[in-house]
Amino acid sequence: MRIGVMGAMPQEIAATVALLDECCTQQHGGRDYTTGTHQGHRVVCVHARIGKVAAASAAVELIVRFGIERLLFTGLAGALSADLQVGDVVIADGLIQHDIDASPLFPPLEVPLTGMSRFTATPEIASALARAARRSLKEVGDDMRAAQVDQAADTQRAFAPVRGDIATGDQFVASGAARDRICSRVPGAVCVEMEGAAVAQVCHEYGIPFGVMRVISDRADGSAAADFFTALAGTAAALSARVIDRVLTEWANEPDR
Repeated sequence: MRIGVMGAMPQEIAATVALLDECCTQQHGGRDYTTGTHQGHRVVCVHARIGKVAAASAAVELIVRFGIERLLFTGLAGALSADLQVGDVVIADGLIQHDIDASPLFPPLEVPLTGMSRFTATPEIASALARAARRSLKEVGDDMRAAQVDQAADTQRAFAPVRGDIATGDQFVASGAARDRICSRVPGAVCVEMEGAAVAQVCHEYGIPFGVMRVISDRADGSAAADFFTALAGTAAALSARVIDRVLTEWANEPDR
């Protein structure tokens, strides 16, 4: 199976690239696409860059040039739900562009000429990501306790990845007011980021199964920028790679693959 793996920041994809064997890199459209093998799959990884246009462009390239059959997107996100804490994992059930509004020609949030505002992640892939995230988070918690890190409550809590809708827009949300506006426009969304719904739209249009996993880096408030880079430099990228590894292992054991 040929699988595409995307991340918006180089740190988010480097740990996954490190899993691959027999790597080679090609540059197209100003991006490096690294192809290798892992668990019997042909995997293509790309640092897509930030924002909806960048992510959509990279997704199209993965599908058209590299012929991927499934796509995984990993990275960081800001929490919209008050129940989420930094380090929690969100697996997308659906993705919505919170900043699209072509009204009165089309309803607010609807992507023009598609009749859709919410793009559903492939349920089987979302479930595979959730299983892998649950096991990986438990390992992280066990490692923390073994190192006598005094965060047992947070570690226990993080054992259950959250399933929910994700809001996407070309805006880094770094104030309570901006966060509240997004919550009012997309009341069901649990976190916010800048790429996922664009990738979801491309996958929908090309008929490619996909999944999106996000690690919460911040509360989408005034401390978001500092918290984002702290999370990026911490365990988020390694956790994402661990989850990807588990998913690819599960898919390698699928019957009739």
